[in-house]
Amino acid sequence: MLRAEPLGEIPGETVRVARAAFPKGNLYLRMRDELGVLYEDADFATLFPPLGRPALPPWRLALITIFQFLEGLPDRQAADAVRARLDWKYALGLELTDSGFDFSVLTEFRSRLIEGNQEHLLLDKMLSQFKARDLLKLRGKQRTDSTHVIGAVRRLWRLDLIVETLRAALNQIAHLDSEWLQPRLTAEWVKRYARRVEMERLPTSEQARERYAVEVGQDGFDLLEMLDQDGTEGLRCLEAVGVLRLVWEQQFAVDADSKAVRWKAK
Repeated sequence: MLRAEPLGEIPGETVRVARAAFPKGNLYLRMRDELGVLYEDADFATLFPPLGRPALPPWRLALITIFQFLEGLPDRQAADAVRARLDWKYALGLELTDSGFDFSVLTEFRSRLIEGNQEHLLLDKMLSQFKARDLLKLRGKQRTDSTHVIGAVRRLWRLDLIVETLRAALNQIAHLDSEWLQPRLTAEWVKRYARRVEMERLPTSEQARERYAVEVGQDGFDLLEMLDQDGTEGLRCLEAVGVLRLVWEQQFAVDADSKAVRWKAK
């Protein structure tokens, strides 16, 4: 259910602290000051049912989707940025004490846009604001494909998914039988999976993200092969290992001839 929330003013304490922290301003402060909030809840009214649990203001979720696209952040890191960053709180009109929301809300919001065939709203509304303020050249060529934004953010979410799935399997195996896992751990695995993915900066270019995803995919297949060859029944039946098999079936394909791992496009 869509519960419209007045856009209102930025909380005074948020303004005071953000101005002190960024006396010369920054991208997000300027965006809010010069462009306002870009979106309104009414823009997304058709995507929400009239009854049910109240949803978070979609105008904020739309802005966060743009922000995470600009910075290449997966959903977990974007949700953390809403909690932690002064400039994001300023642009979103939030109190300094606002604790944010669960990262899964962003996934749900993107799903609503796609299922409602409303992906175009993100950039169409932004471009109309730019044109109204004479920020676009009359004969300029602008990218208006909002699906590019949605697709890029979704791929970041998928990258987060595969890394955390493999990390969870390794952790559960280590907890049950560390002696089996220890000699099979490589230095690269320790480096890649020792910490949660939101604590790391993911590759910034699409090509680098693709390579990283394929590396993670190969690691997962290697682990499953080792488990199938010489792992105990208890290890093979672990819940996290079952999830790993399912996610890898959904996310990856292996060439029958070359055995090369490919990250599926969708």
